[in-house]
Amino acid sequence: MKICVYGAGAVGGHIAGRLAGSEAEVSLIARGEQLAAIRQHGLRVETRDGVLVSHPTATDRPGDLEPQDIVIVAVKAPSLPTITKDVGSLLHKDSLVLFVMNGIPWWYFHSHGGDLDGTRLRRLDPESALWEHISPERAVGAVAYTACSVIAPGVIRAANPVNRLIIGRPDGGADARLDALASLLNPSGLEVTVTPKIRNAVWAKLLMNLIGGSLAVLTASPMKDVLDKAAVAGTAKAMAAEGAAIARALGCDPGDPYEGLSKLAKSGHLQSIAQDLLAGRPMEIDAMFRVPLDLAELVQVPTPNLDLMIELATQRARAAEMYHDTSR
Repeated sequence: MKICVYGAGAVGGHIAGRLAGSEAEVSLIARGEQLAAIRQHGLRVETRDGVLVSHPTATDRPGDLEPQDIVIVAVKAPSLPTITKDVGSLLHKDSLVLFVMNGIPWWYFHSHGGDLDGTRLRRLDPESALWEHISPERAVGAVAYTACSVIAPGVIRAANPVNRLIIGRPDGGADARLDALASLLNPSGLEVTVTPKIRNAVWAKLLMNLIGGSLAVLTASPMKDVLDKAAVAGTAKAMAAEGAAIARALGCDPGDPYEGLSKLAKSGHLQSIAQDLLAGRPMEIDAMFRVPLDLAELVQVPTPNLDLMIELATQRARAAEMYHDTSR
């Protein structure tokens, strides 16, 4: 099986490092210092169980690679429309594309059912490039629980003792290729679950990102140093309830929102969107913050606490010139 990981940042580099020890033919799309370091020294992934060093084929020219059976896209959501042609060059007629990212995915309403089926999210795919040129029929949702960081060029650190990846097709259908991918990754220490209800997994993670992401952007702190304050914890609890209400109004089960909040309160990992702000990188404001609120409005769920915190976090990103307003 040929598998290309498009994006060698924290999450993509981690997945590529886990895959490199399998029987798959692994390649990696990277750029800049990250690409140079991987080519010269290999890809180094530091985990709680040890260090993984590999030497996958790495390039910044997707067109140089052969068509892939699976492409795992692990770039930030704002970059997606700009890489559509490059991703397309990696595909054959039966290729799958896994999108490993935070927030609401561009394909969310594909095979959703009901009145909203087929709705396109213009904030995430403004010119419908992803929908038209990659197509949602190829898309696979993927939700990662890894708490990874790039600590030096070519070096990824995975902080979690247990690392998980939840994957599934938007239509909920079974797919032997996803089972094969899980069988390649599970022995590596990355626990992969294939689910027929990927939107539930999207919302379960999103509830944590709505809270942890917005508060981290405002405080530049890990959640264990924020949610131990009674006033903040109370607001966070209200945010969790509002996020869960949006999910349920859309027909999803996000699980117990307070269970995720409890885990978040113990986390010493700085949320990735805050890392992006501090590093001067484009931020996933739309996918993680604004589109969920668009959906709340769509299904008429009031979200006063989320509205306030997300507007403040969005303004922080605007002030840093890391976000420019989009239209829906």
